[in-house]
Amino acid sequence: MPSALDQRFDEVLAAVTGPGGRLVIGEDERGRPIVTNFPDTLPGFFDAFCQLNGAVEAVVAGEERLSFAELHEISSRLARALVGRHGVRKGDRVAIAMRNCPSWIVTYMAAIKAGAIATLVNGWWQSAELAHAIGLTRPALVLADAPRAQRCAVAGAERIITLPIERPIAEALAPLLGDEECDAELPAIAPEDPATILFTSGSTGDSKGALSSHRAVTTAVYAYASGLIVLLGILESRGEPPKNPPRTLVTVPLFHVTGEVPVMLNSFVIGRGMVLMPKWDAGEALRLIEREKVTYFVGVPTMSLELMNHPDKDRYDLASLTDITAGGAPRPVAHVERLQQNFTAAQPALGYGLTETNATGCSNFWSNYAEKPASTGRAQKPLVTVAILGAGDAQLPPGERGEVGIRTAANIDGYWDNPAATAAAFTADGYLRTGDIGYLDEDGYLFIVDRKKDIIIRGGENISAAEVEAACYACPAIAEAAVFGVPDERLGEVPVAILYRQEDSTLEEAGLREFLTGRLAAFKVPARLVFVDEPLPRLGTGKIDRVALKQRYRA
Repeated sequence: MPSALDQRFDEVLAAVTGPGGRLVIGEDERGRPIVTNFPDTLPGFFDAFCQLNGAVEAVVAGEERLSFAELHEISSRLARALVGRHGVRKGDRVAIAMRNCPSWIVTYMAAIKAGAIATLVNGWWQSAELAHAIGLTRPALVLADAPRAQRCAVAGAERIITLPIERPIAEALAPLLGDEECDAELPAIAPEDPATILFTSGSTGDSKGALSSHRAVTTAVYAYASGLIVLLGILESRGEPPKNPPRTLVTVPLFHVTGEVPVMLNSFVIGRGMVLMPKWDAGEALRLIEREKVTYFVGVPTMSLELMNHPDKDRYDLASLTDITAGGAPRPVAHVERLQQNFTAAQPALGYGLTETNATGCSNFWSNYAEKPASTGRAQKPLVTVAILGAGDAQLPPGERGEVGIRTAANIDGYWDNPAATAAAFTADGYLRTGDIGYLDEDGYLFIVDRKKDIIIRGGENISAAEVEAACYACPAIAEAAVFGVPDERLGEVPVAILYRQEDSTLEEAGLREFLTGRLAAFKVPARLVFVDEPLPRLGTGKIDRVALKQRYRA
């Protein structure tokens, strides 16, 4: 039976989306629900919401503070400079390779307004990983901070502009803006035009470029915004309106779909200030929550765990914090009760989505999360439908396990220059195959029980086991390798490599770690390297018996 909160949520949602409500729901050409009274392209989105929330402080980065109106004005100037000064044309890829900073947000907005496809590069990648992404997408321009510019140059990028992102925004963008104002005309953008490429680790190893239209990205934002509108309505109906204006601590990378969509873009809709952290530090996070009266915290589960365990936690006034959300990795059930005990004014929540769905999927919040902490929640109504797929993509009834499928106008168009992977990702009726195994209960709550894809999720970062194995095999001393995830209390999962050396090899762990560090981002390097004296076990097919290895080494 639906909970009292679910019943109330559905009642308010019906009012919000019904006659005279704030959201008008229609359908796209494929019959998928969309919001029809909000902008359906990102340039229109920025125009509307930067005007609506213009005076609101949008970004706090150290001592620098920028309003939504200021973000809009300088990004429009930069967009005209990209077109008129740097030759960016509609459909060009403009890669952004920086840590979190105001310049990241402004260059994203400007690239979008210039009609380019904003190509969000993983800031932790090393040169080999960057070389694949750059070779795949062939960006017309790479906008980078100094450390990433150097890596991109080694990776073969041709047009790189290095920005001094530690400077105030006007100085940081000076290499792009030049000395004279540019009056180039910006192109017209349609909802179906491509907007973004984000990179996702696949079970085959190489990252794929997930291509989204303007319609997909805006629909994803509205899926999150509509949920917040409903929850605000519930609070106001109880006579409990928020005590502080909305503010979020931006701890997740903006190049991740979580950072891009539910954190950054959603903040434009709801007028929420973004307090940027250049890198994660639990003590600094506590200080910023108090100083900036942060109301909303989102990060991988390890981050909220570190807040709870920090020795200085009780020195700070954290009363402004009302919501602590996790995404990107499963949150251990035991953490939910601990969060409630440690942050009595804040309510925990959990989200489930993929890069391929622009972060949309399910959400579990407030008392519902406490009652069903093992669930990722219900589908984000009315814009998302979740189904469990069985043989022949038949939709299975509640309680039966199968592959989780997500249907929404927020789904990607496909993978850049990879039609085979695109075709394999979708069912005939438009459900994205997530690669996760799960079931729905009678109330529509999704429970993830396994993964079909051989992907390891370490603290919110997707790691392809095949990619790590390939890096191990690149070492001449390694004869056989098997990589898989094992549980970890802090990070959720960590990769472990089981390795058999060439007969004449004396390679030790330190030597292999040094070898891998030059080829893989640090988060992909296995937490444990286990050298064995016998060849790895094989199946009758000749393949390595991963099941046997996992059973032997998982603990």
